[in-house]
Amino acid sequence: MSISEIAKSIHASPTLALNEKAAILREKGDPVIHLGGGEPKSRTPVDAILATTGILNSGEIRYTPADGIPALKKAVIRYTDEFYDRLVAPENVLASGGAKQAIMVALQTVLNPQEELIYPAPYWVSYPDMAKLCGAIGIPVLPEDGTFYPRLSDIEQRVGSYTKAVLINSPNNPSGAMYSEEFISDIVQFCERRDLYLIMDDIYHRLIFDGRKRLNPFDYTNKPIDESKMIVVNGVSKQYAMTGYRIGWAVGNRKLIETMANIQGHQTSGPSVLLQKAAVGALNGIQSGVENLRATLENNRNVMMDQLNSFEGVKVTKPDGTFYCFADFSVYEKDSNKLSEFLIDKVQVLTVPGAEFGVDGYLRLSYCGAVKDITDGIERMKWALDPNSPNELYIGDRKLVRDWT
Repeated sequence: MSISEIAKSIHASPTLALNEKAAILREKGDPVIHLGGGEPKSRTPVDAILATTGILNSGEIRYTPADGIPALKKAVIRYTDEFYDRLVAPENVLASGGAKQAIMVALQTVLNPQEELIYPAPYWVSYPDMAKLCGAIGIPVLPEDGTFYPRLSDIEQRVGSYTKAVLINSPNNPSGAMYSEEFISDIVQFCERRDLYLIMDDIYHRLIFDGRKRLNPFDYTNKPIDESKMIVVNGVSKQYAMTGYRIGWAVGNRKLIETMANIQGHQTSGPSVLLQKAAVGALNGIQSGVENLRATLENNRNVMMDQLNSFEGVKVTKPDGTFYCFADFSVYEKDSNKLSEFLIDKVQVLTVPGAEFGVDGYLRLSYCGAVKDITDGIERMKWALDPNSPNELYIGDRKLVRDWT
């Protein structure tokens, strides 16, 4: 069988693979705790459900425009005005099958083969493979100061003649770091000076903690949107806990959006009208659920920090937002893939290896589930890793015995 070189270079998404593994273990009746998950456990907003029911009852489930239905575009325009203080036109908006597709078609629109896409590390697991799918090269940038907070100088050092675009995800998956206002201002202006595309992956921008102010990249540019090379991506998956609905969007200049829509039209056509209507319901409906989720996540973050800070040898930076923390477990095992497999095998706790995010020795731990999952999961991890742990641990009526050192 002949497979393309690009296809052979693409690996399965590790986060989706973990979700599948968790489902298989649960189906077998195993007491697995999934600390690698990337979806909040809140229920879908009632307004989204009612909007879906309304279109179902009509029986009019038809094709949609490649760039999204007018009702969703209108909702995104209002959202952009409210949260970004920028009034855009329908031609500036593309609705996609999740923020992931919006980023993918943006990259396919701007990247030529062998051109470079720069993004800070740690980074979301899909960014490198997205670049590969364009025949381009992903360039991760680790902050020189050893933190999760990049400075403009970190990015500048990696920009070369082949650099075409910069991709920023803040608050960041996996670290939970919310980049500084100075950095966001600097990177917007730097990309304008260097004539680079800037893609802002803003999917977590309302899930921030400790009274922090949301940062708006449009505040740092004087360019009209139709003269700008900045693309802002968002969606309903995280803030509305609508991961299965697969609706995201991009806001950018008209020519870019038109080209992105052309690509998407040949890939998938427009997103399902059912799911777009649900997104309209969420965006236009009662918003208290977003704040309730944000407050719950902040509390869960605090619980996880307390648990990890009592774990000898583990280093962790307190997340500013999202529902992840990125903890350094290298004192126990520098190979994060080995460590993650060990924790699954020995105590059935699922974590995501830091190597998948560009930094080995770390694990991404999610606190979007129940507090009991957080406390029980960390307790199991401590028992598995701490050589001073007792020889036995009970999980329900199951007795585990340490048969390793």
